[in-house]
Amino acid sequence: MAKRVAVIGAGVSGLSSIKCCLDEHLEPICFERSNDIGGLWKFTETSKDGMTRVYKSLVTNVCKEMSCYSDFPFQEDYPNFMNHEKFWNYLQEFAEHFDLLKYIQFKTTVCSITKRPDFSETGQWDVVTETEGRQDRAVFDAVMVCTGHFLNPRLPLESFPGIHKFKGQILHSQEYKIPAGFQDKRVLVIGLGNTGGDIAVELSRTAAQVLLSTRTGTWVINRSSDGGYPLNMMVTRRHHNFIAQVLPSCILKWIQERHLNKRFDHANYGLNITKGKKPKKIVNDELPTCILCGTVTIKTSVKEFTETSAVFEDGTVEENIDVVIFTTGYTYSFPFFEEPLKTLCTKKIFLYKLVFPSNLEKTTLAMIGFISLTGSILAGTELQARWATRIFKGLCKIPPSQKLMAEAMKKEQLIERGLMKDPGADKIDYISYMDDLASFIGVKPNIPLLFIKDPRLAWEVFFGPCTPYQYRLMGPGKWDGARNAILTQWDRTLKPLKTRTIPGSFKPASMSHYLKAWGAPILLASLLLIYKSSIFLKLVPEKLQDRLSP
Repeated sequence: MAKRVAVIGAGVSGLSSIKCCLDEHLEPICFERSNDIGGLWKFTETSKDGMTRVYKSLVTNVCKEMSCYSDFPFQEDYPNFMNHEKFWNYLQEFAEHFDLLKYIQFKTTVCSITKRPDFSETGQWDVVTETEGRQDRAVFDAVMVCTGHFLNPRLPLESFPGIHKFKGQILHSQEYKIPAGFQDKRVLVIGLGNTGGDIAVELSRTAAQVLLSTRTGTWVINRSSDGGYPLNMMVTRRHHNFIAQVLPSCILKWIQERHLNKRFDHANYGLNITKGKKPKKIVNDELPTCILCGTVTIKTSVKEFTETSAVFEDGTVEENIDVVIFTTGYTYSFPFFEEPLKTLCTKKIFLYKLVFPSNLEKTTLAMIGFISLTGSILAGTELQARWATRIFKGLCKIPPSQKLMAEAMKKEQLIERGLMKDPGADKIDYISYMDDLASFIGVKPNIPLLFIKDPRLAWEVFFGPCTPYQYRLMGPGKWDGARNAILTQWDRTLKPLKTRTIPGSFKPASMSHYLKAWGAPILLASLLLIYKSSIFLKLVPEKLQDRLSP
């Protein structure tokens, strides 16, 4: 009899979890509290239902080839970066192609998830749900929580003295949908993440003035690279990752900062990172231009509010503020769990590989999608789901809970003493995390073997963009179309751009030309580097650091 798995949420990670259950011959039942799939990607005019939705102008930050399900590429005519409607259409196509909709119970809220009395033996859960006022209880062999990051808006009003005296409008970015209603107003946006940058730019076209307050500053990057190709595809590559591991961090930081300042000097624009603060990046193509034109003004953090104005840390005052928009993020929330599980799951350090709670004697609960990566979240959550379902089947194992809890508590103590950085506070390197999970499943690409068996494919895997298809080349869940998807990924990238054909236009030398000329020596060098990488990675940083330390 197939194991029954409860999947909580039918968004990006919920859909992949349903499919992964089916791939492993498990029986999924998905509970979705809204009336449709897509989670936050299903746009609505209001957020009265309490669910976080995208604002109407949102455009994806990761291009289509880097942020697709690993065995279901986007259609070639889809734009590389797309609005919410196009992306939601892709999710619908995915759900219909793999016949996932019949496993979803819509308008169903999960009230509680509790361990059965015999959990230590069976690992089973009692799940109570409510549909249109009627409650149901069912027993499940495993649970996959796919409710996402964006549940509870973080609105830190207590950190802003005088905010309760302020007579203007106050809202969180969760409530923002369209720029209508902000015409000719002076708007203060607090928080400079991706959302803060997007809202500030959009309102700069209609508001009288937009003020953008940031405590830390940020690096601003474009969606396109210097050559006009999607930036994600140019930088998220295995050979770049290899070089980053070899180079000392001080040299790598200098190279990155020099490149980021090449487009515009962040210090001149008031965007440079505050000394002692963690560096971060946002994707925004228009913010520098808005600052240059004066429609967006960068400010330091707010010290206090008066009835109509904001006083900043640098002593400046901005009068006649009409609206304050907090783009201060969200907090995790799992109201359906009991303590101590409810609190423990909010601490990433107690989630093994950011998926499995460390305190459970049976690995039958997986937290899918509670990650922050330097690359695609969609691709990351899919690989998490593939790993989790194989653990449910008993095909993969993780260390015992006693060992995991001891390690987590030791790390927590080190963090509290300031002897260790909190690993959950920063974004995790995309390729390193993906390869880590892939090695557990047995689907990590064997690049030395690929260079011997299929040099053309190996070239694209190691030197080309690290697209999700790479994790379907071998091992469990192998997809026969993965090789072709990798070799044609640039065709799908360029297809939506080729809307005007120019007869007799100059065609630059193809990659195959350079491959023929330089392929043999580079392949040989790559093989040697990869085979010796374990020794190389240990010795080189130490030697370089010794030389640089004086």
